[in-house]
Amino acid sequence: MRQIASTGQLRGALLRWALWLVPLTLLLGFLAGQAAGSGPSNAWFDALAKPAIYPPRIAFPIVWSALYVLMGLAAAMVGAARGARGRSAALIAFAVQLALNLAWTPVFFAAHEMRIALGVIAALDVAVVLTIWLFRRVRPLAALLLVPYLAWILFATALNWQFIAANPDGGTNAENGAVSRVAI
Repeated sequence: MRQIASTGQLRGALLRWALWLVPLTLLLGFLAGQAAGSGPSNAWFDALAKPAIYPPRIAFPIVWSALYVLMGLAAAMVGAARGARGRSAALIAFAVQLALNLAWTPVFFAAHEMRIALGVIAALDVAVVLTIWLFRRVRPLAALLLVPYLAWILFATALNWQFIAANPDGGTNAENGAVSRVAI
């Protein structure tokens, strides 16, 4: 016999999903950044010419922490929607976009492959749009929680492109200690 879950049971399911997805998403983002050397100790990145739209460095950990929390909450809302049509597809799309998100950092910061990173982040843009669309079919509020994330990665895509334009040699001069500055 199928019974409808009580409000308390639904809240409990959301809480259980959130208690492991939010910290996991934050941890994975932090570990990707640390493993790739995306922090202030990256001499290659420090030597690159920065585009005019490059925000203050402090913005990145603040924004990414907030976005990873929103992403974890959105995924928890969908995960807790047991029995909802499209739930599995939405969670798979979330996992794919998260993998692309985590892949961008080492490609850009560790491998110094700005052009390949642009391809990764373009794929991420598409994956996030798909995830939002699938989340909307399961839990509209979960989809809304991903909109700031989409806005940020679209900005990050433009920023990645501008880094390529400002450093046409791909940062190879930065690796040798020589820096060429280009005003955009």
